[in-house]
Amino acid sequence: MGPVVRAVVFDFYGTLAKFADTTVSNYETVFAAHGYRPERSVLDNYFARYDGVEHAEHSVSEDAYETWVRARLRELTGACGVPDPHVADLIDALRASDQGPMVPYPEAAATLTSLRAAGQSIGVCSNWGWELNGFLEQVGLLHLVDVAVTSARAGSRKPHPDIYARSMAALGVDAADVIFVGDSWEPDVRGPRQLGMTAVHVWRSEDRTGQLPPVLEPGDHRVGDLTGVLEIVARLGSGMSLPTARPTDGERIGGPARP
Repeated sequence: MGPVVRAVVFDFYGTLAKFADTTVSNYETVFAAHGYRPERSVLDNYFARYDGVEHAEHSVSEDAYETWVRARLRELTGACGVPDPHVADLIDALRASDQGPMVPYPEAAATLTSLRAAGQSIGVCSNWGWELNGFLEQVGLLHLVDVAVTSARAGSRKPHPDIYARSMAALGVDAADVIFVGDSWEPDVRGPRQLGMTAVHVWRSEDRTGQLPPVLEPGDHRVGDLTGVLEIVARLGSGMSLPTARPTDGERIGGPARP
């Protein structure tokens, strides 16, 4: 019958939670407020260029990690043509936007509750800053998560294999027993698949206006929101029965990955 699903590991931002106001917690908005309008391609490259990197030397402490993040932002402001006298204030504003208040996606808590009721272990594996647990608590999900692994502490960013390995080791499971769920194609689908995990791509079409999703490869799965994960787990988990998740009130808003 094959391996039984024992754990479901979720990405955080864009999968379980979002910024409460993405028009404020948005780098384009921050740059514009300071009088700069960087090319979209420059910002897209910034958010993607560090995916998969190993940065153990920057993860020895929270201060070391913050220094690295600010060095990366200094490179970004330089690429956007910001002169030195304005760089420090702009970096402070960008970091403040990274700390904006967050809310969960409407169906997140119900989905995690259903999975836990069915005996699944729940992990979060995210390219995120130092205090992932604090953000999980802010959005009301920390008590539903068994293990939370953040790139800032792990010293590597998805899709680097080490961060997935750390998550699986903490949960005490093998790759074949894990379903990985996330909204980013390389970090949350291709990376987990390369290690032998089942991957579920979250594609909220209302947040992707004018975009087409990547083409699924054999064995990939895609859902419109997290409630679809329950059916996949039930089907792959040897027919286990899962209660239906009922989303809470609230709108859904997407956004780019953050440092």
